Amino acid sequence: MRYLSNKIYLLPVFLLLIFFACKSSRPDFTSPAGYDFKKPEKFIMPDNLLEISGIAFYKGKSDTVYSIQDEDGRLFRQAWGKKKQLHTTFGKKGDYEDLAILKETVLVLNSNGEITVFPFLQATSQKVQNPKIFKKILPKGEYESIYASQQTSQVYLICKNCKEDKKHGELSGSIFTFDQAKQELIPSGEINMDLSALISSGQILKTGLKTSALTRDEHTGDWYILSSVNKLLVIAGPDWKIKSTHRLNSSTFNQPEGIAFDNERNLYISNEGDELSSGNILKFKRKS
Repeated sequence: MRYLSNKIYLLPVFLLLIFFACKSSRPDFTSPAGYDFKKPEKFIMPDNLLEISGIAFYKGKSDTVYSIQDEDGRLFRQAWGKKKQLHTTFGKKGDYEDLAILKETVLVLNSNGEITVFPFLQATSQKVQNPKIFKKILPKGEYESIYASQQTSQVYLICKNCKEDKKHGELSGSIFTFDQAKQELIPSGEINMDLSALISSGQILKTGLKTSALTRDEHTGDWYILSSVNKLLVIAGPDWKIKSTHRLNSSTFNQPEGIAFDNERNLYISNEGDELSSGNILKFKRKS
């Protein structure tokens, strides 16, 4: 009986040890400075944007959200908080991953590195007339991230899957300057980020960051790099050196594939849906 009572006495202690061990092994879900990832404003997408894969604003105005989804060559537009949407068709079916609106031009990125360009004026038309498609201007690989600077007209593209990146534990990308008058993308440099610290610490897979979206805080020059596969937000300085990392809670970020700032520095992250949940856009208000 004494042996049995000792076992009964030790059982709660054993369970407590397991509880605290599990708790200590859980990842910490942090938020970048100025934002609270625990308190988003959620905008549920309609069924045709279940696979929303990129978001952008025209001149930073958040009253209208422009977006694309993986399969159809359509640019969607809808008022914030309103499911009703309109769209223009810019291309045939494909694997469209991200978009940017640079002044009066829309740039849509295909996963194979092709970039479709057309005037923003045609965003409200039924079909885009004579879009320009840039092919084979990027190193061979898979691409999901594009960002365009309103200040410099430079366009930044990061590779999600490139063979050389895996070998050297790096993240690579290309920079172009967009000539509005000639509607041309002019090569203007390269992007290199050292990922060795993230790999050695186990924060990302050995195969790389697997970038799914990219944006920039133009007030600080910091880069916000999103990885859906690793459920991670990486913030880097203007020199592409890592400043901080933030683990994303999968209960909030189902499949984060798009990211953008508005002109009030509010941060938006879009998530693809699945069989159990709808696609959505999360808004995180900038703390004063």
